[in-house]
Amino acid sequence: MKSLRVIFQYIKRYPQLVAGYLLMNLLSALFSLVSLAMLAPFLSLIFGGNENKGMAGLPMFDRLSALMHSPEGKIEALGIICAIVVGAILLKNLFLYSALFLLTPIRHSIINDMRSDMFQKILQLPVGFFNDQRKGDIMSRLTNDLQDVEFSTMSFLESFFREPVLITIYLIALINLSPELSLFLLIFLPVSGLIIGRIGRSLKKVSNDVQVKLGEILSTIEETLGGIRVVKAFNAESQQLEKFNAENSDLFHTKNKAVRRRDLASPVSETLGILAVSGVLYYGGTLVLNQDFSLTGPDFLTFIAIFTQIINPLKAFSTASYNIRKGAASIERIERLIREEQSIQDDPNAQPITQFNSSIELQNVSFAYADRVILDAIDLTIKKGQTIAIVGSSGSGKSTLVDLIPRFHDPSSGEVCIDGVNIKLLKMKELRSLMGIVTQEPILFNDSIAANISLGNPFASREAIVSAAKIANAHEFIIGKEEGYDSRVGDRGSKLSGGERQRITIARAILKNPPILILDEATSSLDTESEKWVQDAISKLMKDRTSIIIAHRLSTVRHADEIIVLDQGKIAERGKHEELMAVNRIYSRLVSMQEMK
Repeated sequence: MKSLRVIFQYIKRYPQLVAGYLLMNLLSALFSLVSLAMLAPFLSLIFGGNENKGMAGLPMFDRLSALMHSPEGKIEALGIICAIVVGAILLKNLFLYSALFLLTPIRHSIINDMRSDMFQKILQLPVGFFNDQRKGDIMSRLTNDLQDVEFSTMSFLESFFREPVLITIYLIALINLSPELSLFLLIFLPVSGLIIGRIGRSLKKVSNDVQVKLGEILSTIEETLGGIRVVKAFNAESQQLEKFNAENSDLFHTKNKAVRRRDLASPVSETLGILAVSGVLYYGGTLVLNQDFSLTGPDFLTFIAIFTQIINPLKAFSTASYNIRKGAASIERIERLIREEQSIQDDPNAQPITQFNSSIELQNVSFAYADRVILDAIDLTIKKGQTIAIVGSSGSGKSTLVDLIPRFHDPSSGEVCIDGVNIKLLKMKELRSLMGIVTQEPILFNDSIAANISLGNPFASREAIVSAAKIANAHEFIIGKEEGYDSRVGDRGSKLSGGERQRITIARAILKNPPILILDEATSSLDTESEKWVQDAISKLMKDRTSIIIAHRLSTVRHADEIIVLDQGKIAERGKHEELMAVNRIYSRLVSMQEMK
């Protein structure tokens, strides 16, 4: 099964723990068998007779048989039997606990490794991947799917490594007691396994449906929480509740279906076990009643006792097979994420880059998403020290063009070069270290102000952080907070105003001190006073840097060295503000429309 292959890829990282777990299970099974084997001499002692065919030849049983010839010997034999049973049970449980002690870190290590691999993969995947995925579905894989693996699939590990050991040891003992009865079992067990397997196959699809629906619910919750102000402003609570209830109802029915099929494992395996016991009782009983001395009464009862101990491992194994079917869907969803193709990655012979010397060039660059062309044959050269503004109507391709430079996307055709070298031939980490990005929506993490400023530069000194904040006009409001630079900003910066959040992101870019600056109109959503503070901070940030600005407010780019006007993915106009106004086409029209507002 594919899901088992995935699990074993993680298990093999811990060979010593697995070997120790197997050894402890083996010893536990052996001492469990010893305690059961004492049943035969005990019955012979109590009900008379001293012959135990199945155990004859073993030193301990021969010693007990010799003691049964006298009353004093029988008392001594009874004491020996009780002592052996107590000692065997103590050792059995000691080794059983030791096995579980070793299993715990194996289980948790596998889950931790899976979670770490998924999160690492998420960080490696290109930005375009997240445009196609719902956040809730990704979160569901990191939470619900992993939980399903831990409590369903991972429970299979305990059965996989323990139950076969128990079953094998018990079967050897049964064969030694009665080959005829054991043959019946060897025929029955594969048949019962086939029946259980057929019932369990349908679990995989239903379990996959459960995880998908959980992802949909998480997405709805995440979207509702993120847009709660809009929901309330438009009185859309009932709409969101109706959507959530519909998804919740679908999940309810799907989970019921999955759990009902899973719960079939126990009654089906128990029924099959009772059928086997009944068959053994009937056939073995006839051998004893017909005085077939190949099986004595005490041996037969010992056979039954050992056989009843096989039922629990078989039942656990069948239940585990249901669990592995149920967990297979989660395993496959996790594996799909881990094995997701990294369309953007370093070339094997990628060159290092430590500084920006001359220019950024886009040579005949086109970019298409599915069948839609976003950028078409873009030729653009940005010289070191220049300020270039990218303007155009919504959907014209401004953000996509800028995203090509830090290699968030790769062009469908053409080349993006820095200092004459195709950026595909450069190391991405070093390439991005040359750039500072300030987005229209300030992205902050629920940590301290200092941690947000030093993002990407965690070893920056407090002095450097304070200096960056001062340049970004953020120092005054930061020290006014109760805990100053150690104040937490809240979820997505909710404890700060829009202007304060934006100045923190500018301080972050200043601390990085990049030669190339990318600005996605950082002031477009601010009030007049905040805009003044932020615009002043941006002016300081842009000093002596190569700046690329996505401009929504055209008044902010009048002094750019060159303005690039995009229209339907193509460069429609380019030049300085005065030149484009004189042409009186797209740019002039956009300026006029904004001035009329």
